[in-house]
Amino acid sequence: MEIWKLVNVEDATNLFKLLLKYRPEDKAAKKERLLKKAQAEAEGKAPESKKPIVVKYGLNHVTYLIEQNKAQLVVIAHDVDPIELVVWLPALCRKMEVPYCIVKGKARLGSIVHKKTASVLCLTTVKNEDKMEFSKILEAIKANFNDKYDEYRKKWGGGIMGSKSQARTKAKEKLLAKEAAQRMT
Repeated sequence: MEIWKLVNVEDATNLFKLLLKYRPEDKAAKKERLLKKAQAEAEGKAPESKKPIVVKYGLNHVTYLIEQNKAQLVVIAHDVDPIELVVWLPALCRKMEVPYCIVKGKARLGSIVHKKTASVLCLTTVKNEDKMEFSKILEAIKANFNDKYDEYRKKWGGGIMGSKSQARTKAKEKLLAKEAAQRMT
């Protein structure tokens, strides 16, 4: 199944470096920002209302952003349980022409947004100084995921047998090899 085709190590490293630049604020930073805002309002000054550029997370929120064509890149975790939560996301991303990739570990995604786990992350915009790096990452991701969607979708699974079946097959092969050796002599 296509869900198990992961982004390669080099691209994943570059992607996570970029995502770390757009981490949302943690609790301490939020408290400090709200304190400054309250002090500015108490002094009668107009507080700064510039919206920060951050990584968006949460399945419902990311889905909404994809449907509104606001998402520029979607990052999906490979180990979401149950898998049905995210199995339809690549199809939606492809339909809306949004680049997506599948990375190893929802805990790794969660560490970016100050949570234990996160099944899906999304970038809506990037700063001008990161546009070049972002376009390189998008190019690699489109080549490995969006453009190969049909190829992965039509590929059959691994066909790996369980341990009991493997043991049974091995025993049959040994028996056949033993019989063949007896016939030769």
